[in-house]
Amino acid sequence: MNFIDGYLSGLEAAIHKLSRQDVSAVVEALLVAWRADGQIFIIGNGGSAATASHMMNDINKLTISPGKRRFRGIALTDNMPLVSAWGNDAAFADVFAEPLRNLMRKGDVLVVISASGNSPNLIEAVRVARAEFGAQIIGFTGDPGGKLAQQADLVVRVPSPELGHQEDGHLIINHVVCNALAERMRTE
Repeated sequence: MNFIDGYLSGLEAAIHKLSRQDVSAVVEALLVAWRADGQIFIIGNGGSAATASHMMNDINKLTISPGKRRFRGIALTDNMPLVSAWGNDAAFADVFAEPLRNLMRKGDVLVVISASGNSPNLIEAVRVARAEFGAQIIGFTGDPGGKLAQQADLVVRVPSPELGHQEDGHLIINHVVCNALAERMRTE
């Protein structure tokens, strides 16, 4: 029981300390991209890859507003044949950067989900998205957030040293962002 109470109490504290201002800035940035018909690319590794897939689902379906253009979100994590081809034939650092070169356009947004913020393949994708496409970079990180927090335009940090809390927080941020987008789209 002590572990359960400690874990949940720590998660509650981290969520309580989440910056509402940072989350709101992400909502605004995604609305700007939606208004410009920009594509939202979402990436992450491991548990963060699962959150990227979940966010793609929510941003594409949860935000539907009758009579309005839909969001165009894609999780590059969901194409394992392409991920494994780039990882095997080139380098794992290229598994997201190379597909971005095929799909990304100016004005698109890259959402990067990473507890550490230091995964080389994610940082390479950030570099390519910014340097080659001028993309806006949004990072969901742990604390302190590593290289991603230093390089992203907008960062939402989950203020906990616990990896589980960080990953739980990223999923909560996804739900808050996508539900806020849905609410805003109904009034636009």
